[in-house]
Amino acid sequence: MEEKKLVKCKFCGQEVEEDKIIYGAKKSLTICEECLDVCNHIVEDRQVEEKLTFDKILKPAELKAELDKYIVGQEHAKKVLSVAVYNHYKRSLKTTDTIIQKSNVCLIGSSGSGKTLLATTIARLLDLPIVIVDATSLTSSGYKGKDVEDCLTALLEKADGDMKKAEHGIIFIDEIDKIARKGTSDGKDVNGEGVQQALLKMVEGTNVSIADKKNSSLLTDATTTMNTTNILFIVSGAFCGIEDIINRKLEKNVKTMGFGVERTKLSEEEKNNALEKVTQSDLIEYGMIPEFVGRIQNIAVLKKLDLDSMVRILKEPKDSLLKQYQELLSIDGVTLTFEDKAIEKIAKTAYKQKTGARCLKSILENTMLDIMFEAPTQDKKEIVIKESDVKVDNI
Repeated sequence: MEEKKLVKCKFCGQEVEEDKIIYGAKKSLTICEECLDVCNHIVEDRQVEEKLTFDKILKPAELKAELDKYIVGQEHAKKVLSVAVYNHYKRSLKTTDTIIQKSNVCLIGSSGSGKTLLATTIARLLDLPIVIVDATSLTSSGYKGKDVEDCLTALLEKADGDMKKAEHGIIFIDEIDKIARKGTSDGKDVNGEGVQQALLKMVEGTNVSIADKKNSSLLTDATTTMNTTNILFIVSGAFCGIEDIINRKLEKNVKTMGFGVERTKLSEEEKNNALEKVTQSDLIEYGMIPEFVGRIQNIAVLKKLDLDSMVRILKEPKDSLLKQYQELLSIDGVTLTFEDKAIEKIAKTAYKQKTGARCLKSILENTMLDIMFEAPTQDKKEIVIKESDVKVDNI
């Protein structure tokens, strides 16, 4: 009986009978039937994954409706982000040769207005890896501090080493206004223009070599390449003082208004709403370089929180601060209730501090400390927080 010829599979390295081997075009590539079957399953799984990824993406209106459950107000900003994220997905899954440009986002608003909350909430809803970076910690390559490429390394870690998932994630850079161009005597601007220049290509889309911590050893540092084309960049900042730039521009354009009386000054209402009229040219005058601003196509301005918004933030969101404390105490079998007067006092105190919603947490921590300490070991099963119980002395 003639012995069958054995051929080595280039994929698994096993020698199998020739009739179970499939040859490449020039017979230099050989693959056995088992390896081929595995490859087919991998391709099928990827196709199913991509289909499911797109099918489960919320439409902009649906995405905003979800954001409404967690974030009070900021309607325009929520719309901008919802459309940008939806288009971000469609862009990454397109199958035609049509080039669709990136639409990165800039959120502008005072501290505590909800910029970071918007980004983290939308990432959680979409199950996307997200990295939140403080721009002030970034420096130009070669200087002490974080290189901009570290953002990508962190994104890969957030994606559990899944490069494909990381390349469709979100990088949120807070305090972007702090890297505005600054004039220095020696011409060096390590944390300003230099960082903007370093971010340019990354934000636009390019291949970046980053540290591969998974394959690094004590003796060598391994690297890998990440493509940033499909990474959505969201930058945010308060841009303190930019209203003065906008107001100067608006005052130059004040036109003659009725009865032949020429207006030379803006009204107080116009000055207070100046930020809503911010343009890319205003950001450039503020100190952002034109090349960087040109890569941030969407600008969304977040409104300052008023007293009514503070009350709604405490009560309405799905994970509001009041509901969080109620949930914590319910685990100990305790029912927690806040009287309306107490809620109003918390909101008014936070509003006077002018630090946005962040102050609400501090007031509640002060107020609830003794209660959270005693509740697990006491027999009391119902606690009511009255106006007099709200502690604001250290705020």
